[in-house]
Amino acid sequence: MLRWERATVIDHRPGWAGVRRLLVRIDATGETVSALASPELTGEPGTGEQVLLNTNALRRGLGTGGEAMVVARPAHLPAAEEIAGHMVKARYTPMQTMVDAIDDPASEHYEILQHAEGLDGMPVVVADLHSSLPAVVAGVRAEAPQARIVYVHTDAAALPAAYSATAATLREQGLLAATISAGQSFGGDLEAVTVHSALLGARHVAGADVTVVIQGPGNLGTGTGWGFSGVQAAEAVHAAHVLGGVPVAALRVSSADPRARHRGLSHHSATMFGRATLAPLRLPVLDPSDDEYSAFHMSVTEQVESAIIGPALERGCRHQLAPVRTEGLIAALEALPVRLSTMGRGLEEDPEAFLYAALAGRCAASLTTDC
Repeated sequence: MLRWERATVIDHRPGWAGVRRLLVRIDATGETVSALASPELTGEPGTGEQVLLNTNALRRGLGTGGEAMVVARPAHLPAAEEIAGHMVKARYTPMQTMVDAIDDPASEHYEILQHAEGLDGMPVVVADLHSSLPAVVAGVRAEAPQARIVYVHTDAAALPAAYSATAATLREQGLLAATISAGQSFGGDLEAVTVHSALLGARHVAGADVTVVIQGPGNLGTGTGWGFSGVQAAEAVHAAHVLGGVPVAALRVSSADPRARHRGLSHHSATMFGRATLAPLRLPVLDPSDDEYSAFHMSVTEQVESAIIGPALERGCRHQLAPVRTEGLIAALEALPVRLSTMGRGLEEDPEAFLYAALAGRCAASLTTDC
């Protein structure tokens, strides 16, 4: 079901690369609301212009993505931009878009992708929540300041890669070398048809030392064991493994989540990495010799052993516990140019949520030899 409403643009607000934030007045009610526009899809809305909105998220009061979306500018159709390739993303939706993918025969990178056979042992950090991205980057940089980090934006949540203000800022600040939108996701610096080709592109086109694979903003959860979009992370682990990379799990951990199933080690991490993953990976936890080690971190390690390593071993999959020290990580997290937030909680409210993602970044960086 789509909720359509017409509105008039009355002002522009600060946006970010690939996204315009607008203040619009709903024609039918006169109320003023916030709306987002993607210039890639609609062109640039101007003040005083009438726009057609999809207000599903706005009217449902959703958190992430809870704004009106500009679908069209009826009086100003954007000019068609011809591209060399023929790849379509958001396929068979009314907003399907043509992209130049690195694995398209018309791409300048096609020959590289044709001959790329593996990842040469590149570490691949895999997480389920988009909020982990900056913390992983901080962890990598704390260990290997010169490392080239590439972010693969999967299609489990927000399809437009530009919707991530976090990734856009990290890219602008030089903390990410590139963003690659994979699958049905679109709008990255580079486009790829699959996570597999995105990983190969990260290594052989973008020159990544470390790649981070995470869905975009807007994780969808149901409260059931398997009904959450982040479970797609298991597929990224498999892709990294079969291509000769080294998968590293960014564990979802919290000491402040009001839901018992997400306190300590989240049941989502247990499902993704303990039950859905069929390839070995490294599981970064706090080193017991670290000054910050406490009963909480001991409990998390025990949960990892019982809920991830044990179930995986029963299926013949040998995960590896990877103790990591925290020295400098909190400072690296505090120095990030983006606001850390997960489920409405920041670094002060829920430090463990970001610390364990940073541990994964440091673990991955320690596996590189050239940084």
